[in-house]
Amino acid sequence: MITSKFTDLSRRNLLQMFSLLGLTALARGTRAASVLRGNDVGGVRRFLIDTDTASDDAVALVMALRNPGVSVEAITVVAGNMPIEKGLQNALYTRDLCQSHAPVYQGSAAPLLRPLHTAEYVHGNDGFGDIGLPLTGRTPAPGHAVPAIIDVINRHAGEITLVTLGPLTNIALALKLDPSIARKVTRCVIMGGVGFGGVGNVTPVAEYNIWEDPEAAKIVFESGLPIEMVGWDISVASAVFDPQETARLRDIGTPLAKFCVDIQKSLTQFALTRTKLAGFDLPDPIAMAVAIDPSIATKTERRYVQIDTQSDLTLGQTVVDQLGVTGKPANTTVVKEASRERFIQLLHDSVRA
Repeated sequence: MITSKFTDLSRRNLLQMFSLLGLTALARGTRAASVLRGNDVGGVRRFLIDTDTASDDAVALVMALRNPGVSVEAITVVAGNMPIEKGLQNALYTRDLCQSHAPVYQGSAAPLLRPLHTAEYVHGNDGFGDIGLPLTGRTPAPGHAVPAIIDVINRHAGEITLVTLGPLTNIALALKLDPSIARKVTRCVIMGGVGFGGVGNVTPVAEYNIWEDPEAAKIVFESGLPIEMVGWDISVASAVFDPQETARLRDIGTPLAKFCVDIQKSLTQFALTRTKLAGFDLPDPIAMAVAIDPSIATKTERRYVQIDTQSDLTLGQTVVDQLGVTGKPANTTVVKEASRERFIQLLHDSVRA
């Protein structure tokens, strides 16, 4: 059994790990850019998005990149649903489809301590439903995602909404390099875990993003970040697209509307046969919707959440202290209910232009 000792790593061990990522200079205390607070962008909110870009992530990216009230300062890619190279190209393709110039950075290629388990069996070999899209040949921004995360948060301290759509490896490494970023983020919206009464999608109790790198998730949940957890249970309750709802979205008729539906081809089959839903569900987009419009989360509760990194049976479970029996202070705002109607309206608005 792998024990969760990453949180106690010495500075020497951290330097050894970061040297493998080409981050040694940053780990020794240098910065890639100024940490001065950046200028505002006319009241538009600044988002930093970390993603393992498969088919539902792409829809979430569309929602942020096409929203006039959001400035996406950077997109950082982590291995998860897709190997890092595929996830990177998918993010770049989606960014370009949205006619955005947001920088896209390549990040961690594997979890902190465990082997990578990808999900082509869910999203298709290319992550976008294998519908023949040209998903190669695009060039990311120079540099690694981890220092980019630190730089963006420090340059815009107090202004960043951090949205995570995949395993939390990149975020955990950034926190280990610069723990101060936790208090400089305005909101941290995490698509991951299971909240109140839900079931897992990779084990009976664990959701994929947390299960894939539970050690990273433990670091993030214990960091002091202002976490808002949008679990897979919220997607099942409020973000399933049956054939009628799917047709409504595609019939908007824009290239973005067709893209958002067509890339769910593989996910639809998986949902119908494995998760037994009425159609594909969109966990990352409903998390992004909460990030864009907090009122979409119609019921939330502050709770202490810890991550299981020890048990073979419940590895990666988000253990929510619903009754306060641990006596520990709440560290997470857990979304309990969300407005399906407002989510769908926001999605439709995102793809109309």
